[in-house]
Amino acid sequence: MRVLYVFIDGVGYAPAGESNPVCPEVCPTLCRLMAERAVKLDACLGVPGLPQSATGQATLYTGVNASKVMGRHKEGFPGPTLCRLLQEDNLFLALRRRGLKVCFADAYFADTADELAARRFKSVTTIMSLTAPETIRYQRDMLQGRAVLHDLTRQAIVPKGYVGPLITPETAAEQLLSVAAENDFTLFEFFLTDVAGHSQKRETAEEILRRLDAFLTVLVRELDPETLFVMTSDHGNIEDLGTRGHTFNPVPFVVIGPHAEELQAGATSLTDVMPRLMRVL
Repeated sequence: MRVLYVFIDGVGYAPAGESNPVCPEVCPTLCRLMAERAVKLDACLGVPGLPQSATGQATLYTGVNASKVMGRHKEGFPGPTLCRLLQEDNLFLALRRRGLKVCFADAYFADTADELAARRFKSVTTIMSLTAPETIRYQRDMLQGRAVLHDLTRQAIVPKGYVGPLITPETAAEQLLSVAAENDFTLFEFFLTDVAGHSQKRETAEEILRRLDAFLTVLVRELDPETLFVMTSDHGNIEDLGTRGHTFNPVPFVVIGPHAEELQAGATSLTDVMPRLMRVL
């Protein structure tokens, strides 16, 4: 069994309304997955304040309540405490210890792990990937169809000097499925939903959700029956454009394929995701 794990930043559940662009008219596949193939997870983790990305993602990838470790929710990039937590143990390290082939399928616009390590600001997934450098994919992998850029189309790196071909979200999905077929565990991260939520602009949010939906439609339609598909988020955001910040809303834990019921049964919090994945693997 292979696992394809798609992390979507900043997507939660909220009632239909003017401020919620997560609707069937905009993103039918995402809405169907959230309604029919998901259980709702608490992202607040028993800690006062709005859920944030650094602690939410660290919790997803370690199984440890990172907000309680910090005593608060931590936004943006992980500081020393979260970095230590991630470096001591994380999903990639745990899977590699079992001899599994692991891939972080997002293409870094870089050439080496040393270049990534030298960056001042590093995301949770970058910290995790650097603990197992063989999981990392670079721009050369992207050009060979062996990695997918975070925005799905490569448009984001044109201002940085990229002059290669652009691709569609559908092609990005096909490339990700090919990458997943070569690995035991593949992670892909999409964070533009969170960026769009912070913008509070309906047009921006709908454009990003339509792009994501085209990608998810191909992923789900062409998914190998023996591949376990998992999709989670770290906190709510884009589902409520009435606020510039995150939300207290629960987030989806979508599972399709082998062991789906086992993974979802009784799951209530972000802390439940990693232990269950380790158990079925």
